[in-house]
Amino acid sequence: MAGGTKRLPRAVREQQMLDAAVQMFSVNGYHETSMDAIAAQAQISKPMLYLYYGSKEELFGACLDRELSRFVETVRAEIDFKQSPKDLLRNAVLSFLNYIDANRASWMVLYTQATSSQAFAHTVREGRERIIDLVARLLASGTRHPEPDADFNMMAVALVGAGEAVAHRVSTGDADVDEAAALMINLFWRGLKGTPSDKDGQQVQPHAS
Repeated sequence: MAGGTKRLPRAVREQQMLDAAVQMFSVNGYHETSMDAIAAQAQISKPMLYLYYGSKEELFGACLDRELSRFVETVRAEIDFKQSPKDLLRNAVLSFLNYIDANRASWMVLYTQATSSQAFAHTVREGRERIIDLVARLLASGTRHPEPDADFNMMAVALVGAGEAVAHRVSTGDADVDEAAALMINLFWRGLKGTPSDKDGQQVQPHAS
């Protein structure tokens, strides 16, 4: 095994370490996860782990940076601001929840572990602001006739907060992705459009064409 891993490129080995760290942090939490456990999960020696990341705090910070970037970039890449408002909302919500469902360990680290530690509050806050900015742009793009005093940023804060709570239930397996998506889409759409009426007020189905 050692002979087969010595020649791994540095970038590949770094990702291997981060993958192992995310998995261990998601299961045991930041404080209860040791560098020994992460090294064992990554199938490397602890000295090598410390060679790449000088402390557990540095390693956790690297995990946060990578997972936040992956999350935001994936969701942003799947949003087409040229779509109709309903399609824009539907695809954004589905992209968000499908990512959480496929990357549960990542979300547990971002939402549960990182938010429980003051040491990483700044990183979490910056990541959330990136998401809020994306949602605010989505709202501004999808609103045909906005009120003059419409505060899309504050609306985005409320939607992101609700989305985080629903995503947490998806990540723990307590909510079905499609059901959660349908709930969020209809809740957000009604809130944005007002009292449902005519064709714009009908319920949105996650898999509708």
